[in-house]
Amino acid sequence: MIEDMKERSPTIQSDLIEALMSGLDLSRNLTDAEILSCIEDRILDFGRAGRISVREMKQLTGEVFDSVRRLGPLQKYIDDESISEIMINGPDDIFIERNGKIEKAGARLESEEQLENIVQQIVSKVNRAVNEANPIVDARLSDGSRVNVVLPPIALNGAVVTIRKFPKEPMNMDRLLSYDTLDEKTAEFVKKIVAAGCNIIVSGGTSSGKTSFLNALSEYIPRKERVVIMEDSAELQLTGIPNLVRLETRNANVEGKGAIGIADLIKSSLRMRPDRIIVGEVRDGLAAVNLLNAFNTGHIGESTIHSNSGKDTISRLETLVLTGSDIPLAAAQRQIASAIDFIIYLGRLPDGRRKLLEISELEGVENGEIAARGIFAYDDESDRIKVIGKPERSLSKLYRGGVDINELF
Repeated sequence: MIEDMKERSPTIQSDLIEALMSGLDLSRNLTDAEILSCIEDRILDFGRAGRISVREMKQLTGEVFDSVRRLGPLQKYIDDESISEIMINGPDDIFIERNGKIEKAGARLESEEQLENIVQQIVSKVNRAVNEANPIVDARLSDGSRVNVVLPPIALNGAVVTIRKFPKEPMNMDRLLSYDTLDEKTAEFVKKIVAAGCNIIVSGGTSSGKTSFLNALSEYIPRKERVVIMEDSAELQLTGIPNLVRLETRNANVEGKGAIGIADLIKSSLRMRPDRIIVGEVRDGLAAVNLLNAFNTGHIGESTIHSNSGKDTISRLETLVLTGSDIPLAAAQRQIASAIDFIIYLGRLPDGRRKLLEISELEGVENGEIAARGIFAYDDESDRIKVIGKPERSLSKLYRGGVDINELF
């Protein structure tokens, strides 16, 4: 019977979905319970016709519901909290990241058409579009997971879908401490510089934990502040902040018009009377220029950026600013050094652990370069984060924020 079920289920499942969709009232939004009830009714009809057994009925109920309402064969990976990333390289190749290790998944999709249906289901829920004319899109799932889609003809092996999952509970500093991302002393320092209103850039490579760390920083934001968040795709899960504004970018329409980027959101946010701005990630020159302009005109906040080291973070910011504005390198360096107080650099160790590797303070421009003072640094031999310096340029800001630096060092 099990072998028969394996052979017949795909066809029966397709027939069920077709029968279900033809009988649904698509003029209104149906609840999950209503969809499930319709599925059960159709499956009973198939059962009465002798097409499937009771065991198949039970199995197909879940499979058809996942296909119609959720993400089909991918849903079990979405529900598995031990999985942090799902990578679909066409319908036949699915990989997952579990506990920092990438492995081939057991599931596969029936066809390219099924994969494309899943893609359209994802993007339609966040009012975005992806097609042959606009084959690349960033989106998100209802649980906040980040989704990137690249369709043919750009993707040669079929649609490529990458889903970055985030913890169901918002990331906080206690959890980062339990994961050994940082230690108590470093966490206390981070708490103080956030509460004091220092401008912070969280940097690191892909999947180093930048967004999670930025989310954890938010628990130290004074609750009286008005906070504006700007993201390409809404991922941050800030809690406990009453006066919170969330903004999300928008892709261009099919005519190539109507796009609203991070740079536009930053510019608009400054008219919203923010006490603090949080930018999910700075990726382009204009966004970098607008962020620095905000920081240099009395606004405070945090953002993330991709880089390979703390020092490389400075170089990348210089490059972005130069591409986003027509100013000399020296002027760009002065803007960066004046705007940013601290850079927190995260990385992944060979064993898969995400770790805080550096905290440095920008000191100013010296001999044609932006100077940075190391405050904390991860030591490979001892597997510990060590104090290597003491803040100097930011002392006045810290004192105004009620921080006695001598209590920390």
